[in-house]
Amino acid sequence: MAGPVGPAGLVGPAGPVGPAGPQGPAGEVSGVAGGDLSGNFPNPLVVRLQGTPVINTAPIADQYLKFDGTSWVPSSISGGGGALTLPFVTNENNAGTLFSITNAGDGTSLEGINNTTTSSIAAVRGIVNSTAPGGFSSAVRGINNGTGGLGIGVWGSQAGSGWGVYGTTPNGLGVYGNATANGYGVYANSNSGTGLNATSVNGIAANISINNNSNNNVALSANTVGNGTVVNVSTTGNGTGVLSSAGAGFGVHGITSQQTSAGVVGDNNGAGEAIVGRTTSDIAGAVVGRNDGGGYGVRGFVATSTANTGIGVYGQVGLNNSTGRAGRFENFNSDNTEANTLEVHTNGNGNIPDNTLGNAASFTVDNSNSVAAAVRGEVNTIFGNFGAAAIFGTSSGTGGFAGLFHASNPAGNGNALVAINDGNGNAITANSSKNGNAVEANIDGAGTAVYGWVPSFASGRPARFQNYNEDNESDVVLAKTVGNGIAGNFIVDRVTGTSPAVKGEVNSQFANFGTAGVYGLSSGTGGYAGLFYASNAAGNGPALLALCDGNGNGITANAGGTGDGVEATCDGNGNAIFGWVPNFGTGKAARFANFNTSNGQPVMHITNAGTGNGLLVNHTGASGSVAVFQSASGNVARINKAGRGFFNGGTQNSGADVAEVFDVTGNITAYEPGDVLVIAVSGDRTVEKSAEAYSTLVAGVYATKPGVLLTEEDIDADISGKVPMGVIGVIPTKVCNENGAIKRGDMLVTASRAGYAMKADISKVHTGQVLGKALENFDGETGKIKVLVSVK
Repeated sequence: MAGPVGPAGLVGPAGPVGPAGPQGPAGEVSGVAGGDLSGNFPNPLVVRLQGTPVINTAPIADQYLKFDGTSWVPSSISGGGGALTLPFVTNENNAGTLFSITNAGDGTSLEGINNTTTSSIAAVRGIVNSTAPGGFSSAVRGINNGTGGLGIGVWGSQAGSGWGVYGTTPNGLGVYGNATANGYGVYANSNSGTGLNATSVNGIAANISINNNSNNNVALSANTVGNGTVVNVSTTGNGTGVLSSAGAGFGVHGITSQQTSAGVVGDNNGAGEAIVGRTTSDIAGAVVGRNDGGGYGVRGFVATSTANTGIGVYGQVGLNNSTGRAGRFENFNSDNTEANTLEVHTNGNGNIPDNTLGNAASFTVDNSNSVAAAVRGEVNTIFGNFGAAAIFGTSSGTGGFAGLFHASNPAGNGNALVAINDGNGNAITANSSKNGNAVEANIDGAGTAVYGWVPSFASGRPARFQNYNEDNESDVVLAKTVGNGIAGNFIVDRVTGTSPAVKGEVNSQFANFGTAGVYGLSSGTGGYAGLFYASNAAGNGPALLALCDGNGNGITANAGGTGDGVEATCDGNGNAIFGWVPNFGTGKAARFANFNTSNGQPVMHITNAGTGNGLLVNHTGASGSVAVFQSASGNVARINKAGRGFFNGGTQNSGADVAEVFDVTGNITAYEPGDVLVIAVSGDRTVEKSAEAYSTLVAGVYATKPGVLLTEEDIDADISGKVPMGVIGVIPTKVCNENGAIKRGDMLVTASRAGYAMKADISKVHTGQVLGKALENFDGETGKIKVLVSVK
């Protein structure tokens, strides 16, 4: 059967896009509308333009759609060639001319006379009405053709605290001064007040620029010979204090030559940002720190705060759904090998209660649906040198970890560490140069400390352990447990499999102790050095199979103590030990030998507590004896195939008589050892208890322990219903005092008491009546004595 399905591998790359099929006929559009539409097809409503909502207000005539910063809303037309209603007041921010009067002729474009005393009137208003006026055409122009240094083109004066010259414009220039040579376009001077004060209600208070791209002079020069601030910029609103833009130059260029000073300083005294750099470029940075010396390009530090909330350098991405990188560090010099591209250093003590704090660096992906990596390291090299690693962790102290991966969620199912190699190298290579472990794995739960597996499509090994040092006498693999579990469990879970669960191999010319393909050791007072268990009750395979193709033994077993070299048991109907020689073999099925001349133990000891045979020898061959017994390599006894025994020195039996098996009349339970038996006349080859004195039918005695038992039955026949009648030898015999006391040597004959013998009267004895001679004295009424039985 197939093994358990392994965990799913990584998703492979997407395949190429196939060719587009032919376009089908247009179908009727229906269903729920999406995108900038709402409602259902075929009559959806436009509720957004490019994702921006359109307000649900019906427009009126002459209105257009305008973005108010949040939504598209209807707005009335004002200016720009539309209808003009007087009085006309507006406030726009447009680079084009908002109001213009043009005169196609050579006369005055505008002349105005006003005699009213009303304030803020204008005597003259100039309008240039042409759509294509000449260069430097002006609605009002003052010309002074004098060449002296004190001439004035336009003079405005005011006797009080008002304005000497007042110019106003919606979007143009309120006052314009131009120096065609080395003079000042506008010169402002004050003895005690402000030399130049520029303000604006809704526009720009001051605009200073150089329009000649070959002019390398400073556009604005501000300096002081005192200790005050050269340029003081402040804002109480939400506007920008200083806004600088540049093409190929610098937007802001600050220079200092003192270490205690700074070229640019931005202070944040509240909740804002001290310095913010912004860019919409795809190739340039918003803030760039450049170092042409040995210092640092950008330095961020926490100066005085001890609240543990300050950040020296803070990079963010994702605000307003933005994308990109929060930080990136690059080295473009391949010869730069003496410095690190990025260094994070701390000499803090760390935080023992909370290991997420107090670290040199911390990277977090705070999104439960994310598949991004908190840290991704990549190295693109052809070398495998020390340090050429995507992530290189070093522990340089006497403690600590060079790398620690902690899956801290108790309910999580993800791995603490996953290593995948798509090439031919190792997914993980671990080395310990001293006494530590190259890999240590432990498990606090019910899982597996080390789990090696091969997916269904692969052909490699789940694990391999190899020692290449010939002088290393340590174990290649050591599996140890102090529990009741198995130290090593190997399973081939395939019903059609032919491979071993464990294969041990040793390639050596020696047969020293321990030089073994598999070496099992039991070092306690119990346990097994090896246990082989075929647990399938329907299985036919052996629990242990040992084969030797050489001249050695298939199995060699030795017990150094009082145990057995081999103990074999059988709980079923099989054999505890089955030794056999195949039809092509010439060896012995079994051999038992004792080579110790002082060993008095039997070579083989057979004990049978059951009802079966203690030893069964079955000879099915064409010739040879059933059993042969030798002394000093010479035959002394044997049993041939017919069951006849041959003994060179005779035989010795523990019984003292020779008996033969006979049937009895009546029930066998009525007979007992010692009964005197006579030939029954009621049946052939049958005996019964004696019942008369001096019977000539006397045959023998019910033997108590016959030394030799004769029978015409086969050796496997059941003779429990027959009596062993002793016919010759010493047999305990039941006797009585019917004819007086019995003396040793007296002849005995049957008595009138059934089954008993008595002393014979020599004068009455005839041939065939004598049972035997008494070997013991007897003067009681009834009892048993030993009698030398010999019927005459």
